Amino acid sequence: MTRFEAQDRVGYAVANQGAGLPLLLIHGFTGSATTWRPFADRWPGVRQIAPDLLGHGDSDAPPDPSRYSIVRTVADLAGLLDSLEIERAAVLGYSLGGRIALRFALAHPQRTAALFLESASPGIESPEERRQRIASDAELADRIEQEGIEHFVDHWQALPLWESQSRLAPEIRARLRRQRLAQRPEGLANSLRGCGAGTDQPALADLARLEPPLTLVAGALDEKYVALARQMAARSSGAHVEIVENAGHAVHLEQPDRFAELVARFAAPLSVP
Repeated sequence: MTRFEAQDRVGYAVANQGAGLPLLLIHGFTGSATTWRPFADRWPGVRQIAPDLLGHGDSDAPPDPSRYSIVRTVADLAGLLDSLEIERAAVLGYSLGGRIALRFALAHPQRTAALFLESASPGIESPEERRQRIASDAELADRIEQEGIEHFVDHWQALPLWESQSRLAPEIRARLRRQRLAQRPEGLANSLRGCGAGTDQPALADLARLEPPLTLVAGALDEKYVALARQMAARSSGAHVEIVENAGHAVHLEQPDRFAELVARFAAPLSVP
């Protein structure tokens, strides 16, 4: 891991390996750059650049929740590419990372060679639903800080969103739990407060002006995100949708071979900037 410091000296831990097409990999909530470690050797000709988001992994966990906002995160990621002297990159985001990746592509179309979204949302359309989500995320953030990371992980793993992961091999479930338990309560809490799904404006209407090629992936068992993928595809000319059988929200974890194949296919036609 290397370290990147944003302009205000907030630091990111970054995995940077391989050579070829730059691929910016953005993990989900409770994840880290280690999310992508199983694919280190699966994408030849690809330079994998995987930061830990703020509050996650070995990156800093600032006390101000506004520092975690998607707008500021997008600016940080552009700065990261600058520091690596990368003008254009393909961008892949999962879940929370998918929301960030989409907004990066909208803010920096000239720097985005192509966009790959796994189990991603364009944001919540209803203002009232956004307010409710902000309130529920704030309540959960308080619980994380008051009750500790282990209580939170027990709660998080029991959510219906992860039901399909009960079929994973015990060693994979144990690895995922260790990753979650290694997070800092204050980092996850402020991530929820600063970049939870209710904090940013919806981007569905903006998809019509999305310039980079778009691939949308969802697990067939995750009906909500299958519907969101199809909804986004309908708004973006030429978007490609892949629904992966026998997978839920975390396609990369539940069907890693199929996920690796889809990403390799996504990267194959792209030229190195």
